[in-house]
Amino acid sequence: NVLASVNLDAEFEDGKIQNLSYMIKLPIDAVQELMANSHNIFDTESVMYKDVIPEMENMYRDAGVDVIFGTKYYDLKTPSKFGVVLMDDLRPHGFKNVNRLQGFDMEHTKAALKKLAQWHAATAVRVQTKGKYPEIVTVGIYIEGLIDAMENMDKTAPNAFYDSVHLYEGSELYMESLERNRGNFYNDFRAIMKADPNEFNVLNHGDFWANNIMFQYDAFGKIKETYFVDFQCERYGSPVNDLYCLLISSICLDVKLKRFDYFIKYYLDNLIECLKLLKYPKQLPTLKDIHIALYKYGTWGLYELMGHMSIVLVDPSEAADINNLMGNTPEGEEFKKSMYTNERFRKHAEAILPWLYNRGVF
Repeated sequence: NVLASVNLDAEFEDGKIQNLSYMIKLPIDAVQELMANSHNIFDTESVMYKDVIPEMENMYRDAGVDVIFGTKYYDLKTPSKFGVVLMDDLRPHGFKNVNRLQGFDMEHTKAALKKLAQWHAATAVRVQTKGKYPEIVTVGIYIEGLIDAMENMDKTAPNAFYDSVHLYEGSELYMESLERNRGNFYNDFRAIMKADPNEFNVLNHGDFWANNIMFQYDAFGKIKETYFVDFQCERYGSPVNDLYCLLISSICLDVKLKRFDYFIKYYLDNLIECLKLLKYPKQLPTLKDIHIALYKYGTWGLYELMGHMSIVLVDPSEAADINNLMGNTPEGEEFKKSMYTNERFRKHAEAILPWLYNRGVF
């Protein structure tokens, strides 16, 4: 998507002039065409803003708690083939992103996990009390056609990640196992897309990384509020989808693995509190349940390392655009190589790959 800032000086009937600031999200044709066999992700975001999020916020309001998940959305009619998303700009209200290259520290991670637990709890309760969400917000972007395309690209074009692993210190420990896993990766990935009805499931944000989480601070620099943005990739299934996305991709290396189990416990404690508040009618998930899911769906962890984490940790540059990320041009291949060989990514990968290997992910 292309995200643009819109600033207007509006004159009202009483003669007062007020500056209005919005963000408008516009489709990138190449991405939308790739998704053509799935659904329009702009329609997904529209349904999230108009129906799903207000419903969740009302659930908390009815329980006596004020919870806001994101900015104000405007339903804008447009001749655009895929539509646009218009919303209030959060920045004039003091919201900002954490520097993605530095990653979230303890406090930012806890704030994000607390809000995520509120989100997950509301969606879990909603499904059990009102029934399933509409398919446009539950299937996510990883439909069979897209996974097939990803698999075909892996077979026919150079894979910058696998071609770079031998450069990582200590890779001899797991290299053979990782290469063996490569042949099964997309079958494993297809398997984790299916929600098990016997497990605890939620509506995942689906794209839960640093750039999609914004923080507001008080006068002393303490986090006052946490909002989410970008609701185009929602997927119904195990909450480990969002947990792996955040914890693998966007947390600073000092605490990413060292405090991983602590973060999971912190998330669960907040989740249980919210499920009880909203009167979840089924058996509450346990810490053991979440850890079992983290092992069962460990492929998410490897995928997030290859995917979101490589994007989070790459230096800003003119080459860092969607065409180079998705294309097979010489410029695109060079950019993808830089994503997996830069020193920042390498340090994270040298810590996380042995950790995933020792957890039996590959």
